[in-house]
Amino acid sequence: MAVAFTFPGQGSQAVGMGKDLADNFPEARAIFQEVDDALGENLSKLIWEGPEETLTLTANAQPALMAVSLAAIKALEVGGLSLKDKVAYVAGHSLGEYSALAAAGFVSVADAARLLRIRGNAMQAAVPAGEGAMAAIIGLEQADVEAACTEAGQGSGKICQIANDNGGGQLVISGAKAAVELAAKLCTEKGAKRALMLQVSAPFHSALMAPAANVMRDALAAVARSAPVVPVISNVSVTPSNDADEITRRLVEQVTGRVRWRETVEWFGANGVTALYEVGAGKVLSGLARRINRDIAISAVGTAADVEAALAALS
Repeated sequence: MAVAFTFPGQGSQAVGMGKDLADNFPEARAIFQEVDDALGENLSKLIWEGPEETLTLTANAQPALMAVSLAAIKALEVGGLSLKDKVAYVAGHSLGEYSALAAAGFVSVADAARLLRIRGNAMQAAVPAGEGAMAAIIGLEQADVEAACTEAGQGSGKICQIANDNGGGQLVISGAKAAVELAAKLCTEKGAKRALMLQVSAPFHSALMAPAANVMRDALAAVARSAPVVPVISNVSVTPSNDADEITRRLVEQVTGRVRWRETVEWFGANGVTALYEVGAGKVLSGLARRINRDIAISAVGTAADVEAALAALS
């Protein structure tokens, strides 16, 4: 039985996440303190008490979700789990790739927190408020969505592209507001079940994020990086790597590139993974994985009870 760990991205955050882990595992609480110290602020208080609208801000949600994921990893390790011995691959959805990499020892928890704060701020600053947009397209073939993005981009002279291939018939498009709105309309005309404009603060994973990619290139170059103890499946290439330089290049590309999550789960299935654990807040990735490959056993690890169940299954 091959096991893979996955780590959630933005949208999985909720006030109170990780509190149960901190209350039951002193080592997990220490992860939250490490993140607080790295950022020079009490992010833990925001995570556990809110307000939700402040937690949801990109610059807060990104390090917050990483903190919860790494607290869960620490709880598993305290219980005797060795990531290197028990887990074949790790992957994360967008910011979750940083959580996966920190869990595998590519960067420290403190550096991951600082990198994600920089990433959140840079992504927010890359495009003036109101100029970018994203939309979820449900129930339309990828080729048709690609065609709609191309047509909308040509019609408006603006950027529009697929940002996330989440699986289960869900694609997310991103780019200039006018182009995304036109593409969403075209997708509906082409037969999409739904084309829903998303309440997001910036057009993530589009070429408009190029300034943020440049910021992350410099930020990553400034931190200590090590070969991860478990191969990491990249969002943009859907291939495993243990090479620190290659992983860094992929993280920079990820800012403007597509999150290929459907292909990631399919890759797991094709490479012998029979059990998939979503480590951290929520169960978004678990739901996506079930729609992509029903042959893989899916579990979430976000509470103390989840930790105990995972340890029992993986012992």
